[in-house]
Amino acid sequence: MSDLFDYLAWRGDIPMSQAPFNPVDGLILSILSYVHFDNLVPPDLRGPISLGKAAETYLALPEGRRGRVRCPLDRKLLAALARCRRFSPLGLAFAQDRFVPEEEMQFAAIAVLLEDGSAFLSFRGTDATLVGWKEDFSMSFLDAVPAQQAALDYVERFASLFPGSLRLGGHSKGGNLAVFAGALARIKVRDRILAIYNNDGPGFTRLVLDSPGYQELLTRLHTFIPQSSVVGLLLEHDEPHTVVRSRQIGLLQHDPYSWEVEGGSFVQAEEITPGSRMADQAIKGWLAGLSPQERSQFVDSLFQLLSAGEASTTADLLQPRNLQAALRSLADDRDGTRRTLAEGLIQLARSAASVWRENVP
Repeated sequence: MSDLFDYLAWRGDIPMSQAPFNPVDGLILSILSYVHFDNLVPPDLRGPISLGKAAETYLALPEGRRGRVRCPLDRKLLAALARCRRFSPLGLAFAQDRFVPEEEMQFAAIAVLLEDGSAFLSFRGTDATLVGWKEDFSMSFLDAVPAQQAALDYVERFASLFPGSLRLGGHSKGGNLAVFAGALARIKVRDRILAIYNNDGPGFTRLVLDSPGYQELLTRLHTFIPQSSVVGLLLEHDEPHTVVRSRQIGLLQHDPYSWEVEGGSFVQAEEITPGSRMADQAIKGWLAGLSPQERSQFVDSLFQLLSAGEASTTADLLQPRNLQAALRSLADDRDGTRRTLAEGLIQLARSAASVWRENVP
C-alpha cells in the first residue's frame, strides 16, 4: 500500500522533463497550499523562491515563528520535497492568504512555476476556522461564496501576468475553487488551462454546471474521490470521477495522505462504498427538501450557536467555557435558534431513515 511518500522515494529524483506531470504530482502540489508560508513566498511574480529553499527556510524557523500547517504530515511532506530533484527547483510565487471574518471568507492560493514554462495554481481547502466551515456550508444556497469569487479573481490576475499554460488544483474546498475559477474564467484564460485536479472537493450549483466554461473543460477535469467519500459527493457534479483506494475508513479517507499510489497514478477502486452512497443520498434528499432560505437560516443558526462563546476554530468548540456558552444560548433561545436547528435536524433524520429503508433489507 504505497502512499505519497513512497511515490517521492520512487520518483523524486526524476524531473518532470523526463517523467511528465501526473495526478499524484497534482495532489502533492494541492496539499502545498495548506502551508502558511507567510512572507517566505512573494505575493507577485517578481523573485520567486524555489520550493526547496522555501521548505528548508520554513522548517528551520523556531516553532513559535513557524506558520501553521493542516497536520504534522505536511511538515514531513515539505522535508521530502526539499530533497527531491523533481520538486525542489520549482518556483513558488503569487502567494495570497485572505481571512476576512466579516465577509465570511477564508481563501489562500499559491502558484508553482514548473520547469516546462507552465504553472500550477494550488488552492487551499478549508482550514480549522469556523469562518471557513461556514463558508463551505453556504455553498448549499449561494451560487458563489466569497472564496470562489476570490479564486476566479486570482486566476484572472495571474493569467494577465503569466504567459504560459496553466494547471489548477486543490484538495477539499480547494478542488472546488479550482474548478469554479477555471469554469468561469474568460475564454482566453480557459484556452490555456491544460488540466484541473479536484481532489475530493464538493460540487456546485447549476450556475457552474450549466456554464459554457464548465462544459468546455469536462475533458480536462480530473476528479478523484476516496471509496467512502462524503465531501467529494456533496452538491452536484456532472464530470466523471475516479474512485481511489484509501488506507483509512469512513470520513478519515478524506485525508490525502491515506490515498494509495501505484507508479504515477492512484490505486483505483471500482466504486464508492454503500455507506458513502447512502450518506450522499440522505444529504441530497435533505437539501432538496429545504428552500435556499431555509438552508441559509439553518446554517446561520448553527454557526451562531457554535460561536456563542469565544470559539473561532473547531478545536475551540470543545473548551468547557465555549460548550457552556453554547448551552446557555440554546436555553435562552430568544431568536428561535433551537427551533430552526431542531426542524432542520429532524428533516435530516427523516431523509436518512428513508434512504436506510430503501437500501437495507
